[in-house]
Amino acid sequence: MMRGWKIFLLLGAFLSCVYNTMGQNYMNNRPPLVPKKYIELPLGSIKARGWLEEMLIRQKNGATGKLDELYPSVMGPRNGWLGGDGDQWERGPYWIDGLLPLAYILDSKELIAKTQPWIEWAIKSQQPNGYFGPLTDYGPEPGLQRDRAQDWWPKMVMLKVLQQYYSATNDKRIIDLLLKYFRYQLNTLPQKPLGHWSFWAEYRAADNLNVVYWLYNITGEKFLLELGDLIHKQTFDFKTYLTTEAIISRFNNMHGVNLAQGLKSPIIYYQKSGDISDVQSVKTGLQLLKHYHGFPTGMYGADEMMHGANPTQGSELCSAVELMYSLENMLVITGDVDFADHLERIAFNVLPSQIDEHFINRQYFQQINQVKISRDIRNFDINHAETDVLYGFLTGFPCCTSNMHQGWPKFTQHLWFATSDNGVAALVYAPSVVNLKVGPGIPVTIREETFYPFDETIRFTIQFEKHAAVRFPFHFRIPKWCSSPKISINGHSQAVDVKDGIIILDKEWRNGDVVELQLSMEVTLSRWYEQSVAVERGPLVYALKVDGKKEEHRFSDKDSKFGTTYVTYEPTTPWNFGFTENAVRNVKEHFKVVKQHISKDVYPWRAQNAPIHIETVGRQLPFWTMYNNMAGPQPNGNTVSGSSLLRELPEHKIVLIPFGCTILRVAEFPVIRN
Repeated sequence: MMRGWKIFLLLGAFLSCVYNTMGQNYMNNRPPLVPKKYIELPLGSIKARGWLEEMLIRQKNGATGKLDELYPSVMGPRNGWLGGDGDQWERGPYWIDGLLPLAYILDSKELIAKTQPWIEWAIKSQQPNGYFGPLTDYGPEPGLQRDRAQDWWPKMVMLKVLQQYYSATNDKRIIDLLLKYFRYQLNTLPQKPLGHWSFWAEYRAADNLNVVYWLYNITGEKFLLELGDLIHKQTFDFKTYLTTEAIISRFNNMHGVNLAQGLKSPIIYYQKSGDISDVQSVKTGLQLLKHYHGFPTGMYGADEMMHGANPTQGSELCSAVELMYSLENMLVITGDVDFADHLERIAFNVLPSQIDEHFINRQYFQQINQVKISRDIRNFDINHAETDVLYGFLTGFPCCTSNMHQGWPKFTQHLWFATSDNGVAALVYAPSVVNLKVGPGIPVTIREETFYPFDETIRFTIQFEKHAAVRFPFHFRIPKWCSSPKISINGHSQAVDVKDGIIILDKEWRNGDVVELQLSMEVTLSRWYEQSVAVERGPLVYALKVDGKKEEHRFSDKDSKFGTTYVTYEPTTPWNFGFTENAVRNVKEHFKVVKQHISKDVYPWRAQNAPIHIETVGRQLPFWTMYNNMAGPQPNGNTVSGSSLLRELPEHKIVLIPFGCTILRVAEFPVIRN
């Protein structure tokens, strides 16, 4: 006799098939869930090209592709997620959470082979009660920590891995595993809630809930909705946190990574609640976060716990990649282009500067005004043996060594989307190619050629393999910073009708049609901590180019847990410049954009290769000096106003380059009032 779970699985698959044939090429949310505005494509449908492909190849050749070799004590065969007596916690799943999408985007048999043992062990580890994963913690105090291996939190990372694996392979074993595990959760959470073993799961459960709803859409199993309500009830109340004074406090007790992962919780649950206030709470929270803790790069001050907006506070690399993933999910659900703008700002400014060009060394904490990289204590919430800003393999804390890998692959996976009207949407821009079905299920290939974010032009070429023409809607995002977009088809200008940040061209497309999108980029200035000024153009933040002397050092045996070597930078050119009020008031006159041609084969994210820079003038402030191995306290515009001495200081030509191309820099500038 066929077991009950198999009957349910087959029935769910049948209902899913019926549901998908009701006018949609790709599966949207199943009722009663609120339909998503956009629909994610199967993993592997989107391929990177140009500079983005170069980033992914560097990951493959760097730490992402070789972490088992570079970090064998944790990622080797003794890892608990391979059945060994090593690390049972988050680090193994973290790595695979980035390695697996990279492997399938690059179609790399070598990398796929590295991921498969982790998938196979996870499947084989499932117990009769539905639990999967390590059972015993082999940590330094096994008696004390024996149950911690069963904590809900590390499983949440592996749930993301399994979801992506299914998206790429349609391996039905994943559906079986998840149904059993989620029944185990439903039965166990009332007695052992999310916070039973540690607080991490309470803050990060949105990742768990997201996979529950994803599985419900495939299977239609009603118990998953019940489980979703239970998970939401046990999750930290981010809706209240994001809309009350709690988020305002400079020293509130919120961990930066927990916030990056958890702020999407209200929007993930909105799919079930249908309460628009869930969405608005996140929008409000992001506005408050920007005002009280925010940086021009889209990140916030949290050198462990939240720590305000001073540009010398740290921002953790794990926070960056997790916030990107949250924004990607919120964009899919709501279609709100603000999330896409925010996503690009982090990707194009933070990631290239916080990880080295070989994708091996990285910083645990990054500073906006970062004028010295040295092994010194700094004004952070936590100092990890003064290694937090060093470029190194394990400096600061090793979680980022394991977790940084998801940033670029998942960014690539969220460049393109299907739409509920059987069209396609380009919501995030980078050189790429997508294959999907449009209209009445017709395969189409669309190539996106661009040097964005450095350049304003994005060119799309539409190709059908077996059809001369197909009608479908093509959605394009217009960023909020773009005041005068232009769009043409085959060289003929089209009317620009932007609604909620989207242009939709709904027409019969012919094989070989070319759409060209022009996103005008103007230099703008924004205000930040102590009324400082940041320089922006499009999605890029620009920073003062500060030269530095690079030195490599070795850790002692005592500090070997931070790696073998680390890199420091000592500034060799002045950094303490401010802008004049006259320049700030007359941006077009005083900030000149200069583009330089570089080969598309050249890695653009370093100072010597910067494809674009901005020339302006500044005055060096003699009282703004190094303090505590950092840029000193940020001068306020009111502090330096009315000083005849400062007005008499000579003006110097200074060069600003993209933040993502910098190591040493100043990106928030004081203003000298006339």
